[in-house]
Amino acid sequence: MSLSRFNALQNMESRTEPFSADFAEAKAEKIASYFGENVFNDDAMKKYLPENAYLSVKAAVQSGQKLTRDVADVIAKGMKSWSEEQGCTHFAHWFQPLTGKTAEKHDSFFTLTHDGRVIEEFTGSALVQQEPDGSSFPSGGMRSTFEARGYTVWDPSSPAFILAVGEGKTLCIPTIFVTYGGEAQDYKLPLLRSQSFLDKSAVPVAKMFDENVHKITATLGWEQEYFVVDDALFNARPDLAMTGRTLLGRPAAKHQQLEDHYFGSIPERVYAFMRDLETECYKLGIPVRTRHNEVAPSQYEVAPIFEEINVAIDHNQLLMDLMERVARRHKLRVLLHEKPFAGVNGSGKHNNWSLGTNTGVNLLSPGKNPGTNLRFLTFFVNTIAAVHQYADILRASIAHAGNDHRLGANEAPPAIISVFIGEALTNLLDQIANSQNQDGQEVKRVLDLIAKLPNLELDNTDRNRTSPFAFTGNKFEIRAVGSSQNCAGPMAVMNAMMGLQLTEFKADVDQLVAGGTTQDEAILTVLKAYIRKLKPICFEGNNYSDEWKAEAEKRGLNNFATTPEALDVLGKKLAQDLYGKSGVMNDVELEAYHAVQLHSYVTKLDIESKSLEELINSFVLPATLRYQKELADNVAALRAIDMLKGATLQLELLHRVSANMEVIHGGLQKLQVAYAKAHKAESLRAEADIFCHQVKPQMEAIREAADDLEAIVDDQYWPLVKYRELLFIR
Repeated sequence: MSLSRFNALQNMESRTEPFSADFAEAKAEKIASYFGENVFNDDAMKKYLPENAYLSVKAAVQSGQKLTRDVADVIAKGMKSWSEEQGCTHFAHWFQPLTGKTAEKHDSFFTLTHDGRVIEEFTGSALVQQEPDGSSFPSGGMRSTFEARGYTVWDPSSPAFILAVGEGKTLCIPTIFVTYGGEAQDYKLPLLRSQSFLDKSAVPVAKMFDENVHKITATLGWEQEYFVVDDALFNARPDLAMTGRTLLGRPAAKHQQLEDHYFGSIPERVYAFMRDLETECYKLGIPVRTRHNEVAPSQYEVAPIFEEINVAIDHNQLLMDLMERVARRHKLRVLLHEKPFAGVNGSGKHNNWSLGTNTGVNLLSPGKNPGTNLRFLTFFVNTIAAVHQYADILRASIAHAGNDHRLGANEAPPAIISVFIGEALTNLLDQIANSQNQDGQEVKRVLDLIAKLPNLELDNTDRNRTSPFAFTGNKFEIRAVGSSQNCAGPMAVMNAMMGLQLTEFKADVDQLVAGGTTQDEAILTVLKAYIRKLKPICFEGNNYSDEWKAEAEKRGLNNFATTPEALDVLGKKLAQDLYGKSGVMNDVELEAYHAVQLHSYVTKLDIESKSLEELINSFVLPATLRYQKELADNVAALRAIDMLKGATLQLELLHRVSANMEVIHGGLQKLQVAYAKAHKAESLRAEADIFCHQVKPQMEAIREAADDLEAIVDDQYWPLVKYRELLFIR
């Protein structure tokens, strides 16, 4: 009999580690005294770079100015001096391939000269570009194995940092990852392209209101949700180790229904982990600010102060890596899967997106100054119009196997994209749309209406937790992003669609102005037309209801409930136009990206189905057979002494056990047939469809029967750690 579950529980009980004392090494001094100490930030650059090199880096960040090789050599020398003083012996190009995780290849500063002398060296060429072996990264067919060279190229807009793992320290340089021909093979390059396009599209619109604006940057504040479980319990669940989620498991009698975990007292072990994590984050310049219990038991959240979008996404990718490593110090495991446990809340990563100018203005922040209110209305309405136009692509950007379990359940937004803006702003847009006037007096009336709005930044009514895209005072919160995802995918879409929308808006306004309309009147006329068109995407009610599904269909809004159908839009003209016109991806890159996402979906479900089969055969069935024999022996013994009438309960249990085993046996046979069929499919899309509609249903049927067995099989036989243990034993 497997005793993995009981060994794990015993392991926990016998621990003597003083977690809070020995592992929570949070510094006692003020955070400001060590914030960013492991980052080659502005202060470090001023100290280690000559003025001309420092100014060149700043120009590259602010205006995209290219760096010469001579300047790169000087910068590399300064970086090396700084990092060696911190204890670094190696450097690495740190990038974000289409796996969704980060990647790094470490090289030593140590090298030999032609005459055999040992030196420490880091050149400008090593800083700017490297050639890692890229053959095993997802490419979507863009690179064949025999010509698989991939190149990492320095992104100076995101600062280099020192990654400390145990006693080792490595200088990490954020980079993009491209093919020999320059096609994007990562998440960062499309994001940078989207930011550049948004800047070029938004500045002319912002200049209508302030001639001093010459740069616009998207900002992002992410909210990272996650689960924490004990390391020993994690290791006793092969499904968690292989897939990140429990493929079997009966919900505990108590889960989140008492609503007593949300914002509750943080358990001591988890609190020690959080403090340790925060210290590591602060050293790396990640401005985490918020920590709290989330809704489900053993679920938590960490959130930072918002930052420029590229840096914010780098920080989130770095944070996810840090979380997993720091948790191990505390004999804990962090689960970033969107739905690690059935029946309780899943985990998302709310993306709070806004636009800021070089003059320090948040373009989505309403104010009391009439001169700024038309500007706010312009960017606010255009954001909603962009979502209305490109909702299907936004949905595709958050589509993956993990998110399919989460969307539409337990406080997660549904697969139907809609926008929530609150009662006050809904009424405002209605009044604007219904007015027949659009002269100077109407402009003044609209500005007065905005000025009389409540303080939206402080209390934007009820934020409607069921909405996938909500205005929350001075930003839009994109709530459908999955907890394990790289934010760059949906944020590149957000930037691109906003850039295209603002380009269209500027052209519409200019056409009216050329015909003699004043600029303010032209702006209001165009906005009014947009408001009337975008009404179908705005919804203030319960997004979970069946009524909304029916209503959304009437409004022409799509409901793509699964990843394969959501990804179909990437092969259509709408996506080709969005990515192509914005320059975020060309047709080759888009086709490859689509293939990578489908392949990831298929591969994850393939791993899950095989893991489930192993769990059933190696854990569930042996335990159940022992219990079945015990029941059968009990019934036989009663029959032998002519007491079978007293065996009603035993017989009912025996029939229930046998019925569930029959379901499992039949389900496993159908499962094998289904994934054999999937692997013979004529296309990747057909394979994904079979996994989605044939493999997954069989997995769910098998799970239902196995979870019923968990409820009745003798606890001493059941080998898999149960939900009550995973979620409540800390």
